[in-house]
Amino acid sequence: MSTSNPAITQTAPATSGRLGVFAELVKLRLTLLVLLTTAVGFYMNPQGQGGLAILVHALIGTALVASGAQALNQFLEMEYDARMTRTAGRPLPSGRLKPELALLYGGAASVIGLVYLALRVNLITSVLGALTLVSYVLVYTPLKRVTPLNTSIGAVPGALPPLMGWTAAGGDLTHISLQGWSLVAILYFWQLPHFLAIAWLYRDDYAQAGFAMLPLGDDTGARTSHHALCFTLGLLPVSLAPTVLGLTGAIYAAGALVLGLAFLACAFAFMRQRTHAAARRLFHASLIYLPLLLGLMIFDRRG
Repeated sequence: MSTSNPAITQTAPATSGRLGVFAELVKLRLTLLVLLTTAVGFYMNPQGQGGLAILVHALIGTALVASGAQALNQFLEMEYDARMTRTAGRPLPSGRLKPELALLYGGAASVIGLVYLALRVNLITSVLGALTLVSYVLVYTPLKRVTPLNTSIGAVPGALPPLMGWTAAGGDLTHISLQGWSLVAILYFWQLPHFLAIAWLYRDDYAQAGFAMLPLGDDTGARTSHHALCFTLGLLPVSLAPTVLGLTGAIYAAGALVLGLAFLACAFAFMRQRTHAAARRLFHASLIYLPLLLGLMIFDRRG
């Protein structure tokens, strides 16, 4: 059984230009994923009273909070990013952006976004945004250098955006149904195999930067792959919860089952082989799984 870790290839050359630097600072693809899951949560709320205007306001406020959180995260981690091959080209460690500007944007965007959500959407959505921001920047970010549990804890803020969309569509925290929480659970369980695969692929980088990721000290990969398999296995019944709770129909359930089994097969292969290639297949499977599942959810929405 091979547990070798081939040299990590260099990331693509850093983008140039102000827009490119900004896109890197706010981790544009990750921010767009946050907006996607927020929009799905908004649409899936069967009791929602919010119209298109409210959705637009929710997405604007969420985009500000999410992008601000990413900027603050990079500001806090710029010293550690400089030590890793995959992150050394980011705007701050590469010197393409002054740290003060990242801090200014991160703080301003976060505060403006929360105020915007409170005034133009509702207070509970703003409170959930604040919880997401604080848990990501002030809890998850420092814990990455303290305990391997950081990934499990960091998945909490990553799972809350659909709930922000849900509350933006109408209602308050006391009226969030199990249907809304089922969306949170799906995002939570999905993140663990996704990020564990990344942590395995870049375990040497993380070790050099001083991050306490699960694969560190796991020379055979047994612990990392076992955790990835367990969370992928847990995702399978969780992904069927929207149908059990009457949020989606049989088409979604069938599709979720097929996608879940395919995702599980990749996690099982990673546990059996524990190679660079197997981890990369699991990572790619996670990228395919989520948008297809969300698409099925939207297509087969009930109520």
